[in-house]
Amino acid sequence: MKKIFSLMAAAMLTTAATAQETYDNAPLAQKDLNGTARYVGMGGAMEALGADISTMGTNPAGIGMFRRSVINGSFGFSSQSDAEEFNGADKTKMSFDQAGFVYSMRSGRSSFVNFGFTYNKSRDFNQILTAAGRLNGASQNKLSGMKNYNGIYKLRSKNGTLSSPDATCSQLDYLYSNVILGDGNSILADKNGNMIGDNTDGFLIRKDGFSPTFYNATDYSFGRESSGYIGEYNFNISGNSNDRFYWGFTFGLYDVHYDATTQYSENLVDGSNSIGSVTLSDRRKITGSGFDVKAGIIFRPVEESPFRVGLYVHTPTWYDLTSKNYTRLDNKLQEKYGAHDYGDINEAYDFKFYTPWRFGASIGHTVGNYLALGATYEYAYYSTSDIRINDGGTVDYWGNYYDESHSDEAMKQNIKQSLKGVHTLKLGMEFKPERNWAVRLGYNYVSPMYNKEGYKDGTINSYGTYYSSTTDYTNWKATNRITAGVGYSCRNWTIDLAYQYSQTDGDFYPFMSNISNDRHEYNNVCDAVKVSNKRNQLLLTLGYKF
Repeated sequence: MKKIFSLMAAAMLTTAATAQETYDNAPLAQKDLNGTARYVGMGGAMEALGADISTMGTNPAGIGMFRRSVINGSFGFSSQSDAEEFNGADKTKMSFDQAGFVYSMRSGRSSFVNFGFTYNKSRDFNQILTAAGRLNGASQNKLSGMKNYNGIYKLRSKNGTLSSPDATCSQLDYLYSNVILGDGNSILADKNGNMIGDNTDGFLIRKDGFSPTFYNATDYSFGRESSGYIGEYNFNISGNSNDRFYWGFTFGLYDVHYDATTQYSENLVDGSNSIGSVTLSDRRKITGSGFDVKAGIIFRPVEESPFRVGLYVHTPTWYDLTSKNYTRLDNKLQEKYGAHDYGDINEAYDFKFYTPWRFGASIGHTVGNYLALGATYEYAYYSTSDIRINDGGTVDYWGNYYDESHSDEAMKQNIKQSLKGVHTLKLGMEFKPERNWAVRLGYNYVSPMYNKEGYKDGTINSYGTYYSSTTDYTNWKATNRITAGVGYSCRNWTIDLAYQYSQTDGDFYPFMSNISNDRHEYNNVCDAVKVSNKRNQLLLTLGYKF
């Protein structure tokens, strides 16, 4: 029976500096279409039409159109009905999505100053993602073995444990080196193939010659259940000048709750002989908080016309985050393969993440009191996102503490290569067949955030690489959303119902590919597998005007 290997990662790289990887952070920068049922039913295209609490988080000037105070709340269900079963996760979950109020105060004959607050679930992380495919000789452990063989990181031995002084050696590289690759079939050697002793940097090679240590795989299976949300708390002040010019400012606070469980398995071979399987299990939690500032205006270019134009801008969201993981590698290979039955590792670290600026323009028009039309365009340049390394802090002369950090320049280059600018188009309409009834339709197109050639690069000299505990990544494509809704008002009460269908397709990769210049058998290439995230949402909003 092989023994257990447990590794405390904190002992590997003793430094306070920490950061995070591009693909792990990217979902934190995005926002979903969510809010009141009226807003969702119209596809969110209300940044010029205004007079909906949800515009507080997009174009703050929309709150300036309120002439009465209002309070409302929204809840509903979100479903990923076509997802495959994984980890016993529920495909349908209930959700509390929005709550807020606006207090409207007349400041002149035809002018108002309004104050508002709203909670909005800006990001829903609930998702089940599964994939499976052929590997044809590639493998996750081969990625680790070839990184070491090519000098991306070096290994040293102390008391029978392999470690590395290099930030390019990830948590997975540690596990594979100690649990699978560092078995009786390999030795630690210098660049000439000579066996080395403890505390000397070298390479893990096969005993039969200076060749890399790894085991090929025939196929893999992958599953991930993610849950959690980003809560957005907006505080707004806005105004209306003569029913022609509207302005608004919103200060936003965010709290992040992300939890993902991942399982990845490969069937390995030695030559053409099956030797068993390995399974990687990973639990990742990200929590933290952030803030931003939003500003916007709405104006009617022609006094006699209800046609409106809206413009708005959002600062980056400045996040302070903590990431924790527990990762375990199970060796289910035949007895002579691998060094331990399993190994585990855990880490916790703090870092900063700054999202890009957002800019938006919107138009809206009403016909009588029975038809409203809206369109919004928004742009965010995600390749300018900034992952930052914490440097600690300083205390000034007056005793005030200031946090200090700097950009992870190596990972920032990967962000520029992997992410790009995103264009969002929102269209919506509301038709009232009767005074108290409304019917709504909407559509969104969100262009891809990921470059087709982007990948999760495990060779970057960055703490983001070191703290990474998974190798998979998905280059998600464009998102399409179709929405519909109905609304009914009775005296001061309103009730609205909305349905949203969204679909995002993507290319899934279990790990990055590598082409060797030496020998074709050292190539480690995996093909993309098509995946899709299809979501159905049903949303109900109850409101009261006073």
